[in-house]
Amino acid sequence: MTTGDGKGWAEGIVARAHDILEVWEEPNATPPTALTAEQLTAPTARQLAAMIDHTLLKPEATPAMVDQLCAEAAEYHFASVCVNPVYVARCAAALAGTSVAVCSVAGFPLGTNVTEIKALEAERAIEDGATEIDIVMNVGALKAADYALVHDDIAAVAKVCADGGAMLKVILETCLLDDLEKVVASLVAVEAGADYVKTSTGMSTGGATVADVALMRHAVGTSIGVKAAGGIRTYEQAIAMAAAGATRLGASAGITILRGAHE
Repeated sequence: MTTGDGKGWAEGIVARAHDILEVWEEPNATPPTALTAEQLTAPTARQLAAMIDHTLLKPEATPAMVDQLCAEAAEYHFASVCVNPVYVARCAAALAGTSVAVCSVAGFPLGTNVTEIKALEAERAIEDGATEIDIVMNVGALKAADYALVHDDIAAVAKVCADGGAMLKVILETCLLDDLEKVVASLVAVEAGADYVKTSTGMSTGGATVADVALMRHAVGTSIGVKAAGGIRTYEQAIAMAAAGATRLGASAGITILRGAHE
């Protein structure tokens, strides 16, 4: 994919987004304490664990806390641990021989690093053992309708990930976007080579919502994954996100979530 035709390409993205929104019906929010029978019987605790990125991105995280995160991830068979770049090598060593992947972040949490720095962060994390990279989209560029910049920023990191055999998830920070921007961002991320679109950093004004997850899934279809992250703390919330179309969940409360699971 190239954005070489500039304005025409951007206009096409916006037109597609409008078409998607024209047939979009926002789902009724399921109260977190009132799940349907289908939701309650969907995934077992083990299946749900395999969807969770066990996350510790707090600035006060210590090596001991990261070691505990890895031990918990191995015990509960989470999909990955998601940590800041400084801890990637430590996690890769701790989780060697397990099924748990190491995920790290680039351009986190604001998305305003220059593209070369995002790409370098991703490259170094992959060298240190990460097999999944979550980058933050350039939200300001998206809101300024500079879709080519947003595309090329993501595409540069997507190339690094493809070359290094890593998966790329793109954080849209949906709490800062209106519905049209969410759809445009999702479409641009797909064209730029993302493997997932992700709702949130968990460090802005809001986190994942069922409506946003459903809208993102509606926008990307079945072509890529959707990751819900930010404020998911209960089993009921996790299942509601999965029912809305999330195929990965980012959470620091993964163990609490699993304790509420219905086997």
